[in-house]
Amino acid sequence: MLRATKPPWSARMSEGRRLYAVGDIHGRADLLAGLLAQIEADIRANTAQGMAPTLVFLGDYIDRGVESRRCIDILLALAAGPLDVHFLKGKHDDALLQFLDHAEGGARWLRKGGAETLFSYGVRAPANRSSPRDLARAADALRAAMPASHLDFFRRLKLHVRFGDYLFVHAGLKPGVALEQQKEKDLLSIRGPFLRSREPWPFVVVHGHTPVDRFYRDARRIGVDTGAYATGRLSAVCLEGEAVSLFST
Repeated sequence: MLRATKPPWSARMSEGRRLYAVGDIHGRADLLAGLLAQIEADIRANTAQGMAPTLVFLGDYIDRGVESRRCIDILLALAAGPLDVHFLKGKHDDALLQFLDHAEGGARWLRKGGAETLFSYGVRAPANRSSPRDLARAADALRAAMPASHLDFFRRLKLHVRFGDYLFVHAGLKPGVALEQQKEKDLLSIRGPFLRSREPWPFVVVHGHTPVDRFYRDARRIGVDTGAYATGRLSAVCLEGEAVSLFST
């Protein structure tokens, strides 16, 4: 864990709340378990009586790593516990839902990590990934193999949440567009226009989606995706009052 610091702007977490925002997991159940152990130890050591520990997961729980199913099991067990937990939708999570609902368009998802997700549920990716019939069979097999609780998890994912002076979203926001008018596609997949913009928001945006070597932070945004599936580093930012600290595997 990096030492907590006071940010160079006036953003504050809600009074009495200690919040951890976790970046893109991408099927790395081993890293998820390790990071949660760090967070749970920090909660025991630093959460004052009456303070509400909150976890926000920024999406992309699956794909690329071969333990996608195990990741969802861990997250569902966490949600059943005493912590206040919020799960946001990522681009890859949406792609899985699109595959289940419209399998004929799923070839790109399989190439981008979906094949590993199928594997985690005991389903073989179709040899002919451009065949509508083969894609439909794979979608049927995934639907049959996926526990109802897992499908419900994906169907209920949120697009964003806000606590204090922080907004949490998977990818970012389209500049010049009010939050209530943002399109889901941008919330899940925007990069360049959001990352390059210097337009101020009425909150600090905490996001994943765009991998960074360590941890990105400026007066507008905090980027938490450290490319876990490729780097072995799954990260979370902890926000309490004006303090900001980082946890990483």
